[in-house]
Amino acid sequence: MTDTLVPPALRIRIVFGEAEPIGPGKAELLERIDRCGSIAAAGREMGMSYKRAWQLISTLNAMFREPLVDSTRGGPGGGGAVLTEAGRQVLDLYRGFEADAAAAGAPQLQALQALLRDIPGGK
Repeated sequence: MTDTLVPPALRIRIVFGEAEPIGPGKAELLERIDRCGSIAAAGREMGMSYKRAWQLISTLNAMFREPLVDSTRGGPGGGGAVLTEAGRQVLDLYRGFEADAAAAGAPQLQALQALLRDIPGGK
């Protein structure tokens, strides 16, 4: 029945009062910046415009006491971006929260999935 379905996944967005939230998209952008060393490259990988990627990083940097991403302008030597220690800490805390929530909610997610309607062809 539901055994062939993709397991349910949580998409957690944490909202801090009136501030912008942090959620899966911003966390993924931070991870890709860490891997690529570039805001532009990370945005491209996500199918996101350069402007939008910069807006999200600007929002994240303004949300926290310390910036999460440190960037250098392009030029002859090229620019780049790195996660700061605060950026790594925020990303680790967010991903840890996701993992804890998924583990704690696994029985409820499985019960919900068991109640899903079977869809012919798996579509």
